[in-house]
Amino acid sequence: MMNVETAQFGQLEVPDEQVYHFSKGIPGFESHSTFAVIDVGEGPFSYLQSLQESHISLLMTDPFVFYPNYEFDLPESIVEEMELDSALLIRCIVTINEDAAQSTINLLAPLVFNLENKSARQVILHNSEYQSRHPLWLSGEKPTPSEKAGE
Repeated sequence: MMNVETAQFGQLEVPDEQVYHFSKGIPGFESHSTFAVIDVGEGPFSYLQSLQESHISLLMTDPFVFYPNYEFDLPESIVEEMELDSALLIRCIVTINEDAAQSTINLLAPLVFNLENKSARQVILHNSEYQSRHPLWLSGEKPTPSEKAGE
């Protein structure tokens, strides 16, 4: 267990298995290499909390909940660098808008987590039709209260 200081939730105890090392940081946060994954109750949302700075926390979600047909090929160089096999987790960063229906998900640059060696990386998909700001909820669909639990 590790005590993690967060701006949103105060001090939390996080199991060691929820701590990941981003050797290259995350674009925009290159100097932050160690993050904890903090689950938000029931539902598909969680936070990626920097262990270096309590105020850096990114909302992320399971993209397959919102886009069941989401798929991409990881470059072989990344598979080798991260020593990936089947024990991986894919998440995408969410940007919450004041109007929840306008919230977006970054499908162009998924976060890839190796569940075995605890390495992680944000991968930018080249030659992809995905964008960094896809609507989180498809047109007109209003989130139900349970889907809004991550806010």
